[in-house]
Amino acid sequence: MVPDNTKMEEHTIVVEGDVIVGNHSDIKYGIHANSAILGERVELAGDLICRSDVRIDIWSRIGGNVKTETDAYLGEFVNIDGKLIVKGDLDIGNDVKINGGFEAKGWIVIRNPVPVIVYLFLYISELLRLGKDEEVEKALNDLFEDNVETMGSAAMIVPNGSSISIDSIRVPSNAVIGNGCRLVGNIRSTSLEMGDGNTLYGSIRTIDDVNLGKDNSIHGNIVSRGMVRISEGSHVLGEINARTVRIHESARVDGVMRASEGIVFEREEKEELSDKQLMQLDV
Repeated sequence: MVPDNTKMEEHTIVVEGDVIVGNHSDIKYGIHANSAILGERVELAGDLICRSDVRIDIWSRIGGNVKTETDAYLGEFVNIDGKLIVKGDLDIGNDVKINGGFEAKGWIVIRNPVPVIVYLFLYISELLRLGKDEEVEKALNDLFEDNVETMGSAAMIVPNGSSISIDSIRVPSNAVIGNGCRLVGNIRSTSLEMGDGNTLYGSIRTIDDVNLGKDNSIHGNIVSRGMVRISEGSHVLGEINARTVRIHESARVDGVMRASEGIVFEREEKEELSDKQLMQLDV
């Protein structure tokens, strides 16, 4: 799940909100975000810079620096190749390696922080105890709902076992992209739901459907075993191969379109005339 206005720069993924990375994921970038939660055995190639809390679970490795304006929680056997800068408190487990040294302005406690999944469970339990049912429902929808129509300021959620590099964005489940994003890499997922005004420098390959919103630019091919739907103003610079293609008449595809069950061109819906306009036509 990629929230609105996410940018993949040369060495960094810039996210306006929070980032949650599942276990055993490999990210060949650094991350700039509001806060970050990294699961077990996560590989992050660059810097991790956050305005709020940083929570890194056991056996994870950070290839650059880690910097937070508030608190940091590091599980056992975490390895940081660069420097750790914490302007709040540092909660750190055993056998943590920080090759570049560290700075912490708050309290330093050497113990095993709560695992990420337990932390999330306690967080939701506390919301339930305070009677904030609507916030719990919203949090669960943001985390687990497959089809999200409006992303808003939701977190970037990377499922377990994902891989993100300059060549590819591979996830073992569905991919949902918000509005106004700039992404680099070939997307490989079960299905893809993309919002409006995005630019993707890469191709798309899915098992199920691909839905592209308005004014997107795809610099590559689209291959799907399901239906590919392209809304108005979108531009695909490569080819499309799918079971079914539904394309708006104002969209543009530079390459060949192949669909075993047919291609449908969608036109602009004509506005219904009001009663007053009909009366004027009669006169």
